[in-house]
Amino acid sequence: MFMGEYQHAIDSKGRLFIPARFRQGLGDHFVLTKGLDGCLFAYPQSEWDALEQKLKCLPFTKGDARAFVRFFFSGAAECEVDKQGRILIPGNLRDYARLEKDVVVIGVSSRVEIWAGNQWENYSRQAASSYEEIAEKIVDLNLDI
Repeated sequence: MFMGEYQHAIDSKGRLFIPARFRQGLGDHFVLTKGLDGCLFAYPQSEWDALEQKLKCLPFTKGDARAFVRFFFSGAAECEVDKQGRILIPGNLRDYARLEKDVVVIGVSSRVEIWAGNQWENYSRQAASSYEEIAEKIVDLNLDI
């Protein structure tokens, strides 16, 4: 399980240090793709494989399903951790997530998310202001928190 928040900087070549705790769970090779809310999602290979199987079950006759699967998979890239604990984030993914210098790497249960520092700050501030309201809404999902 991934959890926590780490501040890092992406270098001029597009390399990002992955925190040791996350490297243990992600492994030496993992999948990075366009996430939701303007961030990137990183999945260990086992999680990616399970997600791929679920997405294969979506009806290809539905336009929304086709669009989501196309976007999700076309943005995916296999990443390899180098000896310094860094990954090279492809340019298209850096552009999508607006990664320039300051980056926040967070753990979200089964995946890791990579955010531009200012984007995470804005998202986090907005979500924090409605945290209780969100908690009340998810009670309907029968989650005991």
